[in-house]
Amino acid sequence: MSDASARRAAIQTATSRPGRSLPRPVDAEGRPARVSQLFASRVFHPERMKQRLPPEIFARWSETVEAGNRLERPVADAIAHAVKEWALEQGASHFCHWFHPMTGSTAEKHDSFLWFDNNGRPIEKFTGGLLLQSEPDASSFPSGGMRSTFEARGYTAWDPTSPMFLMEGPSGRTLVIPSAFLGYHGESLDEKAPLLRSMEALSRAASKLCTLLGTPASRITATVGPEQEYFVIDKAYASLRPDLQVAGRTVLGAAAPKGQSLEDHYFGSIPTRVLGLMEEVEFELYALGVWAKTRHNEVAPGQFELAPVFTEANVAADHNQLVMRTLRNVADRHGFAMLLHEKPFAGVNGSGKHVNWSMQTATGENLLDPGHNPSENLRFLAFLAATMLGVHRHAGVLRAAIASHGNDFRLGANEAPPAIISVFLGDFLTKIADGIVSGKVANLPPGQAMIELGVSRLPAIAQDNTDRNRTSPFAFTGNKFEFRAVGSSSSISFPTACLNAAVTDGLEQIIRWVEAGDDMMAAVRKAFTESTPVRFDGNGYSAEWVVEAERRGLPHARNTPTALALLNTDSARALFERTGVLSRGELHSRYDVRLELYNKKVEIEADVLKELVDTYVIPSVIAEEQSLTGATNALAVARRGAVDAVGQALLETRRAVDTAVSGTPTDDLMAVATYLCANVVPALEALRGACDAAERVVADHRWSLPKYREMLFVNG
Repeated sequence: MSDASARRAAIQTATSRPGRSLPRPVDAEGRPARVSQLFASRVFHPERMKQRLPPEIFARWSETVEAGNRLERPVADAIAHAVKEWALEQGASHFCHWFHPMTGSTAEKHDSFLWFDNNGRPIEKFTGGLLLQSEPDASSFPSGGMRSTFEARGYTAWDPTSPMFLMEGPSGRTLVIPSAFLGYHGESLDEKAPLLRSMEALSRAASKLCTLLGTPASRITATVGPEQEYFVIDKAYASLRPDLQVAGRTVLGAAAPKGQSLEDHYFGSIPTRVLGLMEEVEFELYALGVWAKTRHNEVAPGQFELAPVFTEANVAADHNQLVMRTLRNVADRHGFAMLLHEKPFAGVNGSGKHVNWSMQTATGENLLDPGHNPSENLRFLAFLAATMLGVHRHAGVLRAAIASHGNDFRLGANEAPPAIISVFLGDFLTKIADGIVSGKVANLPPGQAMIELGVSRLPAIAQDNTDRNRTSPFAFTGNKFEFRAVGSSSSISFPTACLNAAVTDGLEQIIRWVEAGDDMMAAVRKAFTESTPVRFDGNGYSAEWVVEAERRGLPHARNTPTALALLNTDSARALFERTGVLSRGELHSRYDVRLELYNKKVEIEADVLKELVDTYVIPSVIAEEQSLTGATNALAVARRGAVDAVGQALLETRRAVDTAVSGTPTDDLMAVATYLCANVVPALEALRGACDAAERVVADHRWSLPKYREMLFVNG
């Protein structure tokens, strides 16, 4: 196929592709099974453990998990036998320790249950030692300088607080063991271990504050519910876009005549093919114990969202990785390409991962629930003030936690929170906070206001204590905070660990004030007073807020290199060392790994854009110029002038990219990142602009790359 014939074939494929539907599972009586009957069917959850383990073993495991103690070998042996028997009954032949290296995704090494007894007969074997740890080669995973390439040994250690589950393969199942990943000397090489440490630190501080408040709690859990935004396009288009294949986003492409300008996609009717995808994704997730709650169209054309219900932060991190994996796998079955990049298409909204975060006691009490009268709920006020204080003191760390090349295209682009970390409380709680700071709590009516709709047949609606502010990166939304700035392709582990560490610091400060002699309300007043600059309820997109934030002294890191520099500071090092979340070396490794990832992604985009220009765009422009050579018709002459102009711009901007790339330093990661951000990224954007201008003047039948109007709007 030549010119645009492959593109037209892709359109034909996309518009004629049949929808995929699966028969719904049925119960024992042949009726459609309820989701509650299917939920966690492939999970070795505590209730299943209780059924299969001796009571004393289950009790010792429960005590271990609750108290955070090491798991004794006899207990591990008993659990290993029980889970092996269950997995074999379910058709499993292999097991794997599943971990989260610092690549942002997951990794696994599969081992067979197959063994041989002393007589050489084949048996299935799985011991407590095999359950507790494995030894994958660590040399090829990023370590941020903590290890040399030749130091290959690394260990995966079972996380007993995250349930084991069965992964479906084409012809069988594998028992998956959620794990942490450690180096030979115990250094964390992953995203999970720092998250678990941060949860323990938060629990210790929060439990102590509860005791000081007169409401003792043995264990406090950070709970998370990460919403997941994503784009889908027909995979026939993706197969013709080298940029989507290697960079995850379109590095060129003229805007469609209609984007999201009519605002008709948000919460609209879900396209049939996409609904089929969503339904299959949900049933896959239900079986894995992932509580997928909400599905809907998002703002941009071709964009959608899946939202789960809260669970413990480390389990939520595992679940979110399963969500991304399941979305990709199921999309492929439906003839879709799943795009999880923060900005796959220019000119329309990008995708985020709104991390809803709170704290909960072992008995299920939400410590950020205001109750009916927040101004008299001292425990709520103390935990709210501690959170505010931690976010204010460590806003730079939180900004660094969500920094990535993809998020640079999204943050602050009138669609996502700005690159300035601020906190939204809403009118009601702001009045309370201001009242506490001034020395008198605002005189607010208790209870919940009602909104009258003025239509007799419609009920009055209970009004929340806070509105929602889509422009705030960290917004209070009723009984939780929504960390809206996390990117859609990112692991939630590091941002959540950073948030836990920051709030732990806020809790510990309030505890120190109280232990030094302040009463609790005086400590709360100090916390609200100190954190006043980070409170902002206005329009985070406005230019005025940028000026105001600078006046308040809030950090404004506009891009990834400047954001990551905020990790390499004394205050960041002190925070992570004090809370025990990351050692100095482990923190520096995260700084290095994220810088290296940024540099590589910019370099990949530069390479693929140059390839597209040289082998797709310029040949199309040349063909268009040749078709107009010698034309005397006024329209053709005018068209030739436009084509010549874009051709000249292409040549100039293409040369500028080569010049910019050739000047890249090689001395250290930050120098490279700073240079790429300041020189190569703008050069790539200029070249992209020339390409998009060329797309608008080259005849449609000569343009071979699928266009935005097709990828976003023509998907069957």
